[in-house]
Amino acid sequence: MNILLIDDDSRLAELLEGYFIDFGFHLTSAETAQEGIKVLRSREFDLVLLDIMLPDGDGLDINKKIRTFSDVPIIMLTARGADEDKIIGLEIGADDYVAKPFNPRELIARIKAVMRRRSHGGLDQDAVVIEYEDFYLNSRNQTVLVRGREIALTAAEFKLLKVLASNPNRVFSRERLMDAVQGREFDGIDRTIDVHISKLRNKIEEDTKKPRWIKTIWGSGYRFQL
Repeated sequence: MNILLIDDDSRLAELLEGYFIDFGFHLTSAETAQEGIKVLRSREFDLVLLDIMLPDGDGLDINKKIRTFSDVPIIMLTARGADEDKIIGLEIGADDYVAKPFNPRELIARIKAVMRRRSHGGLDQDAVVIEYEDFYLNSRNQTVLVRGREIALTAAEFKLLKVLASNPNRVFSRERLMDAVQGREFDGIDRTIDVHISKLRNKIEEDTKKPRWIKTIWGSGYRFQL
């Protein structure tokens, strides 16, 4: 597996390079955003490790730029503690994030989880079109229509809605939803799923206080109700 590390910490690059060898991973390092983008455009990689704080740019902005030309799996590396940064990173296309400092074993586990999810395609990926009464979701072109109106969703919101709608009346815990959508445990930050659910309801529900589609199951999680 070929992995690109975009991080200006040369000691981390050296550590990971030696550690990855035992797992059959080949690491290429870039210390700036500009260099990382250039390398990524010139070669094929299986996964990108992207630091959120780079000397010539913000990792969140670089994530967006990468998504304009590549769907390579991205794991964000962040020393920031703010939940909002992690939420934004996942919303704009990152597959996972790992907070520094981290144990290399944890990173290996996260990499394997992301690659498994990409390989298997997540839950019920065969359901290309989902249609219930006045709700329509097409996963091939990522279109959602509610009451005949097209709904604009972020990538994270679409993934979350697809998992719920593909499994109607099934109750998902916050942890299970995060694992299904992002392929990772959620480090106890349940608020991220709640934020996504709130945004989805604002977009698809006529009355967010009495939602028609996405129901809260107190003490358990959420379900898409038929």
